[in-house]
Amino acid sequence: MLLHDLVETSRNVAATRSRKAKVEALAGTLVRVDHNHPDEVETVAAYLAGSLRQRRTGLGWRGLQSLPEPADEPTLTVGEVHIAFDAISGLAGPGSQGARSAAVAELFGRATAHEQTWLRSLVTGEVRQGALDALLQDAVAAAAGLPVAVVRRAAMMAGATVPVVRAALTGGADALDEFTLTVGRPVLPMLASSAPDIAAAMAKAAPDRPVAIDTKLDGIRIQVHRDGDEVIAVTRSLDDITARLPEVVAVARSLPADRFILDGEVLRLDEHGRPHAFQDTASRTASSEGEALTPYFFDLLHLDGRDLIDEPAQTRLALLDGLVPGEHRIRRLVTDEPEAAAVFVAGVLTEGHEGVVVKDLQAPYDAGRRGSSWVKVKPVHTLDLVVLAVEWGSGRRRGWLSNIHLGAREPESGDLVMVGKTFKGMTDEMLTWQTERFLELEAGRSDHAVMVRPEQVVEIALDGVQRSSRYRGGVALRFARVVRYRDDKGPDEADTIDTVRALGNLASGGADA
Repeated sequence: MLLHDLVETSRNVAATRSRKAKVEALAGTLVRVDHNHPDEVETVAAYLAGSLRQRRTGLGWRGLQSLPEPADEPTLTVGEVHIAFDAISGLAGPGSQGARSAAVAELFGRATAHEQTWLRSLVTGEVRQGALDALLQDAVAAAAGLPVAVVRRAAMMAGATVPVVRAALTGGADALDEFTLTVGRPVLPMLASSAPDIAAAMAKAAPDRPVAIDTKLDGIRIQVHRDGDEVIAVTRSLDDITARLPEVVAVARSLPADRFILDGEVLRLDEHGRPHAFQDTASRTASSEGEALTPYFFDLLHLDGRDLIDEPAQTRLALLDGLVPGEHRIRRLVTDEPEAAAVFVAGVLTEGHEGVVVKDLQAPYDAGRRGSSWVKVKPVHTLDLVVLAVEWGSGRRRGWLSNIHLGAREPESGDLVMVGKTFKGMTDEMLTWQTERFLELEAGRSDHAVMVRPEQVVEIALDGVQRSSRYRGGVALRFARVVRYRDDKGPDEADTIDTVRALGNLASGGADA
């Protein structure tokens, strides 16, 4: 398949807001792929979902700023693009930077202007077509003439959608039946939706009946598989980190069963049993050395030959309690009383945890899905920060100023210290307004950003704060999104860097930058 055909599909998908039209366009492309070439089928599926098949390429926006003159006619095939990125991802060591630049020039020099733009978006994760995994699953079902539920379940069991695409297109439902829950093969984790408070979460998860309320730890999500002495631990994105978690392996081997799949979190605690900042846990999981981590488990998917994902949560939790000792289970309350739930939540927050997850006791384990059976409740932190610069958008946001750079005040000097960026939470109306506003405040430009006079205050919601060597203040915002622009506040009323640090329980003192 020519890359040109796939790029045209992506542009058509991006141009419509109709889910039905998106699915039809994606399915039409999947039908045209040569199903006898599995690599091409999987590459087309990955590209339609807006992602490379390679986990890392060493490429970023900066390395793709200067591209060769585009080709006049489309000749690149999808297979050739995949092979080129495979070669680029394998470059390492002395001379690799030059070799990478040469390989980029070779690949992009064969691409037309439209293909160059799309490939750059693919590499930088900015394909804004709305074709995420759920849409791709719908498209696979339409192209193969299968129920969406069958495709979705196979993708959950496989741990990703792309591996099941060829099976669905060539073997139908019988081929998808081969994707089953298997100890040793990670599955996509169940996810939680959100609610503003505990009463709303209880009403959403299971109105008028008891729910389980789990402590929500600010750690690293882990899925642990044991088959005899063999243990593997993977992250939420299914990366294998077993070698970095010897304490988790030891706990798994100590449990009174031979085969199981556990869902949980791993967390670094201080000497008082309170959680360290998320960044401390994350940095520790990058190595097998350092302070010990403590695993906590909250669900059980398989136990000694019995698959449990279709069993109600109540059954799974009872078996979990019999398998895992209390010191390695997440603290839980079962209740139908909002007042008791509120007291539990207050205690969780006092202990330094980030919130709770409310769970329907009758629900199965819906791997890979974010539905109403699990509902998270976290306090929302907001900060008033100053916009320091804005980056031009790409894809659907091309022509608008989009990604804003955020600064907090130094209380002594009044200087502004950058603490992060965000393009989340912006409506089209907001993008239009802020483009006009920040061009009025323009104080200079780089290739992709506009520096502005530090006058505009913006209210930012965030999930937390973590240490960062990237910014001079030594901290960075987590999951920041715009709430509103504050024309009623001046930059001298913005929050200080000390306030930002306090949200993450981080001591003052920045990085060298």
